[in-house]
Amino acid sequence: MTEKKNIDTDLCVIGAGAGGLSVAAGSVQLGLKTVLIEKGEMGGDCLNTGCVPSKALLAAGAAAQAQRSVAVQGVAPHDPDIDFAAVKDHVAGAIAAIAPHDSQERFENLGITVLRDAARFAGKNTVVAGNATVTARYFVIATGSRAAVPPIEGLDKEKALTNETIFDLKEKPGHLLIVGGGPIGIEMAQAHLRLGCKVSVFDMGAILPRDDEKCVGILRQALLKEGVALYEKISIKNISHQNGGVSVTIENDQGKEETIGGDRLLVAAGRVPQTDGLDLEKAGVTYDRTGIKTDARLRTENKRIFAVGDVVAGAPQFTHVAGYHAGIIIRNICFKIPAKTDYAALPWVTYTAPELAQAGLTEQAAREKHGDDMRIAEWPLKDNDRAVTENKTEGLVRIVTLKNGRILGASIVAPHAGEMISAWALAIAQKMKIGAVAGAIFPYPTYGEAGKRAAGAWFSEKLFSDKTRKLVGFLQKLPF
Repeated sequence: MTEKKNIDTDLCVIGAGAGGLSVAAGSVQLGLKTVLIEKGEMGGDCLNTGCVPSKALLAAGAAAQAQRSVAVQGVAPHDPDIDFAAVKDHVAGAIAAIAPHDSQERFENLGITVLRDAARFAGKNTVVAGNATVTARYFVIATGSRAAVPPIEGLDKEKALTNETIFDLKEKPGHLLIVGGGPIGIEMAQAHLRLGCKVSVFDMGAILPRDDEKCVGILRQALLKEGVALYEKISIKNISHQNGGVSVTIENDQGKEETIGGDRLLVAAGRVPQTDGLDLEKAGVTYDRTGIKTDARLRTENKRIFAVGDVVAGAPQFTHVAGYHAGIIIRNICFKIPAKTDYAALPWVTYTAPELAQAGLTEQAAREKHGDDMRIAEWPLKDNDRAVTENKTEGLVRIVTLKNGRILGASIVAPHAGEMISAWALAIAQKMKIGAVAGAIFPYPTYGEAGKRAAGAWFSEKLFSDKTRKLVGFLQKLPF
């Protein structure tokens, strides 16, 4: 019989994903006695079934595409020899290389008590995990989210793949059917296509609906050109699983039905918060299907219990948001600073080729919030010298500002857009005006220079107007 133990601590973190690990590491290094509870794998979704494996798979797809590309004249393309099982070994290797940073051993070496069991609340300041009862001054719930499986007729969730299972697939599908045109679905579509699969994507709306429509249009054309079949603004009538295959019957907006058959089905139709089994009612924590309800300081109704990351109702579901939440919580608990969340400058990236990046407001969101008190500045990649040298000219930088020049948002579709967007996120967070970027010195030739050109374009109408030319003409008559 396992001996029961009672643990009294300052802070108990439930969930060892990106947010939970950051809170735990920060709190223990600031002197708080800390307990970390995790029933699954250390590192959570990002390390094991999300960001890390997906980017490793995308890297493999990019390597394959580089061999068949005709981007540079004089370098003969050829079809790559792809070992799909070995590619998955590369994915596993990437996870293994990063895993020690998130490991139980590392966090125990920091002085944290790590319990590998399911946690459930037994009261407002008590959690039970296996044979341990933990009483704490503060709790942080960081249980993340899991793949949502929509209620589609005929869909067998046991036979469908999700992000939690697709990276274990060693046998290459001949035709991969993907339900969901969000970032996960679109990234997996391009990666698998480049690795030799036929790919079809199905979505009730348009793909990537949270991003700038004009930039999404450029990415859409790139996907179609490579061979991804996109079925947008359709309804899925039925999914049928057969021996060795699957088929999806859809109806378009004209009422026409079509059935598409494939080998495997990936469901990438959003995420749902992980609140099952926590007995949150006993802790006085309010939640629903959207997640745990918190205030702007990430406190639940029980002010001693905080929530972080994907499990927070209404929070953007990104790893970097979980890390940002961790900083908010550390300031609240450790330093007693009433820090609050602010997503005005939030950046995000879809890691396709070209990449699609966003920070702050899109044009549509800005118009809804500010009406006509806004302006758009653009610069196409076809006029960017670095893009021309690499023959990667399909792309665009779009900057959204108020009429006074304050930057509200940036939308970029380009190679390395994810690297380019950080400067714009900083500019938005610091409430900078477009002139600050237009006047900065950017290295030449870089893709980032397209952002400076867009900023310069914001001033073009006034700078080269008749009024300005008359002013310059007058000034030329003055003595030097």
